[in-house]
Amino acid sequence: MSIVIIRQDDKIELWKEALQRAAPDISIYSYLEEHPADEITMALVWKNPKGTLSQYPNLEYIASSGAGVDFLFEDETTPKNLPITRVVDAMLASDMSEYVLAAIFSYLKRFYQYKINQTKSLWKPEQYRRIADYTVGILGLGALGTALAKDLVRFGFKTQGWSNSRKKIDKVTAFAGKDELAEFLGSSEILACLLPLTNATAGILNKELFNQLPKGAFVINAARGGHLVDVDLIEMLDSGQLSGATLDVFHQEPLSSDHPFWQHEKIHITPHYASVSDTDSVVPQIIENYRRMQHGELLTNLVSTDKGY
Repeated sequence: MSIVIIRQDDKIELWKEALQRAAPDISIYSYLEEHPADEITMALVWKNPKGTLSQYPNLEYIASSGAGVDFLFEDETTPKNLPITRVVDAMLASDMSEYVLAAIFSYLKRFYQYKINQTKSLWKPEQYRRIADYTVGILGLGALGTALAKDLVRFGFKTQGWSNSRKKIDKVTAFAGKDELAEFLGSSEILACLLPLTNATAGILNKELFNQLPKGAFVINAARGGHLVDVDLIEMLDSGQLSGATLDVFHQEPLSSDHPFWQHEKIHITPHYASVSDTDSVVPQIIENYRRMQHGELLTNLVSTDKGY
């Protein structure tokens, strides 16, 4: 019984070393090295190349090393009927909250505009806004959205959230289901998307949704690039319906050098780095689930294959 790590970045050795330190009794391999495929019972993955998981005939369990699992459902070769888990981590949630807060405060205090002015050697004081002036809406009140909501409340923001099923968070106005989405959007002057990417949420950040926001709303997408319809965002920014957007995620990553987002003054780009799984924080839950699998116990942070998250 062994673990294989499958990912397409430069972090395989980092994860391998962290897992070996935590569990020296477990055989752990990179999928890029020689390894006994028939001994692999668990795969630790992040955006694995399509088809790689089908190479392991005795695979019992798939673990995403991040909060997202959409890439697994997008791969038609992912083995069916195997349990899938994702990372639910306080540090991951805190990092995401800090990212969104930074984007909001940069917008309130006009830092984005000042950066543009700087490139033009333009000295021009801008009218800033205050915490009390805005209602922040969060699309998605899972672990990440809930952590953000609580932090926004602590800072004094009027905070509301929308999710499929109603959540209860102190001092947060909660909306739920399709019937309450329009009401939620109508008062969200700053909108942060932290939804999981599923068939139901793909393309949700589109012209129809943007037109339901207050005129001049600001949008933050730190969830998945697939949530956003790119051409609709540009149209809504150019029309003035939206005043700006901060984006950390994109349909294609890295974002192609000729993409119009790069040159748009109202779009602020970060390279999918809002919240990154920390090995020291996450590895213990990976190892715990491996032990649970060995003993036939229920895994933690299981993903619903019906919901896709």
